[in-house]
Amino acid sequence: RILNENYFLVILDINLPQLDGLQVCKIVRKDFHGLILMLTARSANEDQITGLEYGADDYIHKPTQPDVLLARIKALSRRLMPAIQSMPTLSFGKLHLDLEKRIVKLNHKEIELKKREFDLLKMLAINAGTCLTRDNITYAIRGVEYDGVDRSIDLRISYLRHKLDDDVKKPFRIQTLRGNGYILQPDAWD
Repeated sequence: RILNENYFLVILDINLPQLDGLQVCKIVRKDFHGLILMLTARSANEDQITGLEYGADDYIHKPTQPDVLLARIKALSRRLMPAIQSMPTLSFGKLHLDLEKRIVKLNHKEIELKKREFDLLKMLAINAGTCLTRDNITYAIRGVEYDGVDRSIDLRISYLRHKLDDDVKKPFRIQTLRGNGYILQPDAWD
C-alpha cells in the first residue's frame, strides 16, 4: 500500500505481524519519496541506527505524547521546503513553471493564476506523478489540517483545470483519484 497509494508520510512500528517495520522501511525506501517515521517501543541504539540507515527520516520512542509526535511531523515537513524552494523551474512538455518569478506558461502563453492557485499547481508539479491527498494539500497551502468538509481545494483544482485547458468532465492533466486525492500527470502536457 505504501508504494501504491503515494502517501506523504508513513509511520512505521518495528513490531509488525509479518515483516518488521525496519524491513518494510528498507524495501519501500528506494521507490517511496515521502517521509518515513519510525514510532516504536524498541529503543536500542542498534534499532535506531538500523532504522535511519534503512531510510527512516526520524525515529521516535513510544510512548510519546500526541503533540510531540505532531511537532516532529511538522519539523520533518519543514525540512523538505528548502529543497523544493531551490528549484528554479519545472517543465512538463508545453507546461513551464518559473518558481522564483511565479510565472506559468502553457504553449508559450502566460497563464494568469491567483497566489493559491499557483501554490497548488507548484505543489502538484513538484510531486508530479504522485497522488496528493486533500490533507497534504490543505496543510501545505493553508497551514491548517483538512477538516473533511472544506471543498476549497476541489474548487481551486477546477479553476486550474479550466485555465490549463484540461478537460473538466474527463480531466487527463490533473486527475482525481477517488478517495485519495489529485495527481498531476507529467506526460499529459505535449
